[in-house]
Amino acid sequence: MDTVPPRLSVVTLGARDIGALRSFYRALGWPELPASDDGWSAFLLGGVLFALYPLPELAAEAAPGVPDPAGGWSGTTLACNVDSREQVDTAFAAAIAAGATVVAEPTDRSWGGRSGYLADPEGNRWELAWAGTARFDERGALVSFG
Repeated sequence: MDTVPPRLSVVTLGARDIGALRSFYRALGWPELPASDDGWSAFLLGGVLFALYPLPELAAEAAPGVPDPAGGWSGTTLACNVDSREQVDTAFAAAIAAGATVVAEPTDRSWGGRSGYLADPEGNRWELAWAGTARFDERGALVSFG
């Protein structure tokens, strides 16, 4: 029997203003793929492609006939795990300097790690986190957790 391979290859955000989002993620220091433009943009992040695609076009493919979502929080978060407890705070400050909005300041969590939440220019929520059990390969891809 065929199965779905256990991997996450691409995360795509439907962008209302792809130019503004491209600028924000480049300001984080993330290298944008050379083929990117305002019709599609992507960043290779530790083995996962993070893509931006105009919301109306993404909706036509992934949710035909469904009204566009309101500008509020979608109920989804994205996370970037860092290598140390201290790096949560420095990465958080860098994201704010690049134009992110503070949602929740970094704090030590009951599960033993540290994290904070911010929003990109379109309100997509990101958690910047450190978990002592997270292990990464040389590309920054998560290889174990716990």
